[in-house]
Amino acid sequence: MTRELFSTDASSYRIVPIGVVFPKHFEDVQRIVDLTARDQIALLPRGGGTSLGGQTVGEAVVIDFSKYMHQVLETNLEEAWARIQPGVVLDNFNSLLQPTGFMFGPEVSPSSQATLGGMVGNNSCGSRSIQYGKMVDHVVELRGVLASGSVFKFGCLSQAELATTLQKDTETARIIRAVNDLAITHRDEIDQRFPKIQRRVAGYNLDELGLRNGFNLAGLLVGSEGTLAINTEARVQLVRKPKHAVLGVCHFKTFSDSMHASASIVTLEPHAIELSDKLLIDLARESPLHRDKLHFVHGNPEALLIVEFAGEELGQLNKKLDHLSVLMRDLGFGDNVVRVTEPVRCAEVWAVRKAGLGLLGSVRGGAKPVAFVEDTAVAPEQLPEFTAAFREVLNRYGVRAAFYGHASVGCLHVRPMLDLRKAEDVGKYRAIAEEVTELTMKFGGTHSGEHGEGLARSEFNPKVFGKTLYAAFREVKAAFDPHGRMNPGKKVDAPPMDKNLRYGAAYTTTFPVPILDYAEFGGMDSAIEMCNGNGRCRKSEVGTMCPSYMVTLDEMHSTRGRANALRAAISGGLPTESLYSDEMHEVMDLCIGCKACKLECPSQVDMAKHKYEFQVQYHARTGVPLRTLALGHAHTVAAIGSALAPLSNLGQWGPLRWLTNTVLGLDNRRSLPRFRRDTFWRWWQQQSPTTQVHSPKTVVLLADTFTNYYEPAVAIDAVRVLEAAGYTVVVPKPTCCGRPQISKGLHAPAIDAARATITQLLPYLDCGVPILGLEPSCLLTFRDEYPSLLQSEESKTLAAGSWLVEEFLANEAAAGQLTLNLRSRDSEVLLHGHCHQKAIATTRATHAALDLIPGLTVSEIDSGCCGMAGSFGYEVGHYDLSAAMAERVLAPRIRAAPQDTAIVANGTSCRHQIADLTGRTALHVVQVLARALNTSG
Repeated sequence: MTRELFSTDASSYRIVPIGVVFPKHFEDVQRIVDLTARDQIALLPRGGGTSLGGQTVGEAVVIDFSKYMHQVLETNLEEAWARIQPGVVLDNFNSLLQPTGFMFGPEVSPSSQATLGGMVGNNSCGSRSIQYGKMVDHVVELRGVLASGSVFKFGCLSQAELATTLQKDTETARIIRAVNDLAITHRDEIDQRFPKIQRRVAGYNLDELGLRNGFNLAGLLVGSEGTLAINTEARVQLVRKPKHAVLGVCHFKTFSDSMHASASIVTLEPHAIELSDKLLIDLARESPLHRDKLHFVHGNPEALLIVEFAGEELGQLNKKLDHLSVLMRDLGFGDNVVRVTEPVRCAEVWAVRKAGLGLLGSVRGGAKPVAFVEDTAVAPEQLPEFTAAFREVLNRYGVRAAFYGHASVGCLHVRPMLDLRKAEDVGKYRAIAEEVTELTMKFGGTHSGEHGEGLARSEFNPKVFGKTLYAAFREVKAAFDPHGRMNPGKKVDAPPMDKNLRYGAAYTTTFPVPILDYAEFGGMDSAIEMCNGNGRCRKSEVGTMCPSYMVTLDEMHSTRGRANALRAAISGGLPTESLYSDEMHEVMDLCIGCKACKLECPSQVDMAKHKYEFQVQYHARTGVPLRTLALGHAHTVAAIGSALAPLSNLGQWGPLRWLTNTVLGLDNRRSLPRFRRDTFWRWWQQQSPTTQVHSPKTVVLLADTFTNYYEPAVAIDAVRVLEAAGYTVVVPKPTCCGRPQISKGLHAPAIDAARATITQLLPYLDCGVPILGLEPSCLLTFRDEYPSLLQSEESKTLAAGSWLVEEFLANEAAAGQLTLNLRSRDSEVLLHGHCHQKAIATTRATHAALDLIPGLTVSEIDSGCCGMAGSFGYEVGHYDLSAAMAERVLAPRIRAAPQDTAIVANGTSCRHQIADLTGRTALHVVQVLARALNTSG
C-alpha cells in the first residue's frame, strides 16, 4: 500500500517505487545509500510530493524526508542565514522566523506543504522572484551523501581554495575537477545556449559556477532534482521582511491587454505581478473556501494582474499605487486598478492566487487542466507576442487552457484542458508539448521557468540545449553518479513524456454500485479522482484539513493518501478486492470525518463521504463490531442510560467501567458523559408546551440526542433566548437524526433515521416554519448527508429549511427583525469552531450572534479539529491521536487564556474534549447569550 501512495505526486505521472523509507537522521540516510549500493538500487529523495513535472516519482527507493527530518538546526540572524533539514515546510519555516523580522525569499504557491529540500532540488522561485530570485540565489551551502556513500559539503571556494582542492585525491575533488573542466571547456556554448532570462531552471546550472565571488558546487546541485546527490542539510540566506505591502489589482477586458500592460508595470519596481485569467476567477467564485475572498474582483474581467509593492514606508507604497493607476490610464485602460491595502485583505488576495493549481483541479468532467507546458518563460516584454502564438497552438488542437502565473518575470502557467484517458488527447499532450518547446526556443525563452523538468520536460533537453551541452550534462551526471542510480530518468536519459501517465488510454475503473449519490462528480470514480495530488492536505500550521496528517505526518493519513489508495483500488493499481479490505480499513480508520477537505481542499475532495461509502461496504463483507453497533446507536444507549440514571453513571468508575471499556473497546483515560435523568424533553413537557404552529414567529427547536440526554441546560438556554426574542418555540419529540449511524457506516439504520426525521419535520416545513438545531454535527447532517443518502426532494427541502440557532439569530438580526435585549459585557470570548460548521456553514454566524452582546470581544482560535470527533476520541487505539490533535493548538491556547475568558464551543464533543484535557468548561453560544439576557425589563 505504501508503495502505491508514493507512486504519484502533483503531476500527471505514476510509477510504483521499489520501496519507501523514512530516515530520522543523517546516519539513516548514509545507511540507506550503503544498503542500496550493493545491488545498485535507484534512490529518489522526496519532500512534500508537490512536483508538477513528475520529479518525485520513479522506479526507485523513495526517501521521504518530510516525516522526520524537518528541523531548523540553527539560525544566525547577525549573518542572516539558517541551517535546515530538507523536510522543513516553507510556511513553517517562515512562521518560525516571523518574530525575528526575517523571512525566506522564494515563496512558492504550495508554501504550506512544499519542503525546502524539494525547493532546493527544483530551484524553486515563486511569486516574488523579480525581487528575490530563485533558490540558487539563497543556497549558501549543501551537505549530504553521494551515490557512493561518501559525505559531501559544498560551499563557496575562493580561487585559491579551488586550486588547492583540485589537487586533492578525494571523490569530491574528482567531481569538482570534472565539473570545473566542463564549465571551462563549454563556456562559449553555455553563454550561447542558456536563455538570457531570469527564470530558467532547465538543465544543470553550469552557468552558475564562478558567478558568485567563488566556485560553489552547491549552485550546481540546486535544481538537479535529486539526480546528482542526496542533500540532507542546507544553509540558506535569509532576507528582511518588508514592513508593509499593498496590492493594486488591475482589471482587463481582454487577456491580450493584460500581457501588453505587464512589461510596463515592471518599470514601477513591484515585488510581484501575478496573472489570473477568467477561468481561474470563475473557479474561485465557485469555491466555498474562496468565493467570499473575491472582494478585489470588480465586474467580470477577462484577466487580472495582481501587483504588489512592499517596503518600509506605507506612504511611499501608496504613492506607487498612484503611479500604477496613472500608468494604466496612460496605457488606455482607464481606472482599472482596485486598491487593497489592509493586511487581512491582502492575505485573502494571495490565498486565492496561491490556490490556482488546486482550483484548476476542481474542474469536473473528463477534461482537466493538465500540467505539462505550464512552466514556460520568456522575457516579460515578449509576453504579448508569445502568448498569442501559444494560443494559436492551442486553437489548432481545439484545446482550451487556463493562463496564470508570474507576469513580472515572463513565467506563465498554462494548463491545457485534456482528458488523458483518451488516446486522442494523449496525442495532443505530446504534440502541444513539442510545439510549445519549439516556441519557447524561438522567443529565446525556456520550457522550464520554475517547476523543473522531471518526466514532463527532460525529454526535450537535447533539443533545447543542443548535443554538445546535453553531452556535458550527461558527463556531470556521470561524475556524481557513475552508475545512474540517483533519481534516474530526470534531466538526462529521460523516457518519453507521454509514458508512465497516471491516467491514459488504457485506464479503466471497476467498483461496486455505490450507496451514495455522486452525480455532481459524474460518478464515484470521478469523485475519487478529483484529487490531483497538489498536497494541500499536508499542511500542518493552519486550518483544519487534515487532522490525522497534522499529528502523524504520514502520507497514508492525509486526504491525498486516502484518495490515492481508493483510486489505486478501483483502477487496478491494487487488487480489486483491496477496496474493502483490512488494509484499506487501516488507511481510512484515522479519517475522523471532519469534512475539512470538503472546504479546504481546492479540488473539493470529500473524504468523509468516501469513508462512509467504504464503511458500509466493509461492514457488509466483514460484519459490524459490537463497539460500532453500540456507538452507532447512541440515541438508544442514551435513552436507556437516562432512564436508569443515576445508576447507569456508576459505569464511570471501578469494575463497571472496566467492563464497559472491555466490551466496547473504550479507553480508560477518557471520561464518559453523564446521563441525565432530568432530560430536556422532560423539562419541556413541564412547560405546557405546544406542538402547534399558531404564531408567525414560530420556530422548531430540535432536541438532539446529546443535548437532550447529556446537556439539557444548553437547550433550556436556547428556549430562553428564542422566547426572549419573541419567538414561539415548538419542540418535537426527540429522535435520532442518524448522525452516529452515518459516522459508523450503519447504512440501513441511518436511512431509517433520516426518513423518520423528515417525516416528523415535513409538516413544519410545509408551513414555512424554520427548523433550528443546536448540535452542528446533527443539524448539518440535514444539509450534507441527507440529500446524498435519500436523493429525494423532501431531503432537499429540509436542507434548505434548517439552520443552526445562531445562524437563524444572525439572519434575523441582519434583516432588522431581531429584538433581543442583552446586557453589555466587557469581557473576552475564545471561540473554537466545530469542524462540520467550519466546512459547511462557516463560523460567521457564531461571531455575528456573539457580536449582539455589547462590549464582548471575540477571538476565534485557528485550532483545527479538537480531535474528539464524536466517539473517535473514546476508542481504544484512538485516544492518543485524539489528544494530540487537541494539543497541537486548541488545548494550549485555552490553558493560556485567563480564567475569566469564556470558552465557546458549539459541539458537544468539542466541549467534552476541552473539559478532559484542560479542565475548563466550554459553553454553547446560546448559553453565552442567555447569560447576557437583560431580565430586568
